[in-house]
Amino acid sequence: MKFFLALFLVPGLVLPARTLAQASAIPSAAPAELKGTTQEELGKKLLDEMVEALGGEAWFNRKDLQVSGRTAAFYRGAPNGTVIEYTGWRRFPDANQAGAERIGFLSDKSMILPGKKIDVVQVWTDGNGYEVTFKGRTTLPKDQVADYYRRQDHSIESVVQQWIKAPGVMVLAEGSTMVERRMADKVTVLSANNDAVTIELDATTHLPLRRTFKWRNEKFGDFDEEAETYADYHTVQGLPTAYNITRYRNGDMLNQRFLTKVIYAQGLSPDLFNPDNLLKKK
Repeated sequence: MKFFLALFLVPGLVLPARTLAQASAIPSAAPAELKGTTQEELGKKLLDEMVEALGGEAWFNRKDLQVSGRTAAFYRGAPNGTVIEYTGWRRFPDANQAGAERIGFLSDKSMILPGKKIDVVQVWTDGNGYEVTFKGRTTLPKDQVADYYRRQDHSIESVVQQWIKAPGVMVLAEGSTMVERRMADKVTVLSANNDAVTIELDATTHLPLRRTFKWRNEKFGDFDEEAETYADYHTVQGLPTAYNITRYRNGDMLNQRFLTKVIYAQGLSPDLFNPDNLLKKK
């Protein structure tokens, strides 16, 4: 041990050429330029591998999605004891229509009648958010609406379909990292106005493990970090889908979703995303 410590303490020590060659042969230690590609070329290649792993053209051409599952809220990283069952419908944007989402929260029908019913619905459409109950429709608070669309603007779908096509964008490979004890490749996409999204991909499957971005908190004037992790992938209709999605803010867990059922391409009616359609009793 003393011998090895002495090696690091000797000024001007030059390691043998054989040792240097062995170190440069380690993938994580070799610069991207030595692999015959730049950081930007490698970053774009990693994003292409991610899209292919998610389903390629089938992923690009998704029309709609329905999910069922449970969602749990956290405060300062600790669960607040609330777990809610929900059913969600999502329409992906295309050339003919904007994206929209509807989430129905389930509760017990009564103490006598078995089963569940949807008694609260949130609808996100046209840059707004609404809540619909048996009393009618109300507009959700501005900060909640801003938070929802901020996450949409920094989603993996937005990065792939909009960000990387914009002028002045940079896509940089940032080497290897660890996400939940899994080796990952880190890619950062930087827009012309210095907005950035970092995506960490499973080094083996190339599927997304985490998406991170920062935004300025207008109230306090500093930056908050928003992160979302993806785990427990299942292949549904040919599309790998994360069944466990967890949100973090500044390192604290905010929300966790566990999906139990996923269905793609049902041809959802536009009326489903119309907030003026009140809940109907079944």
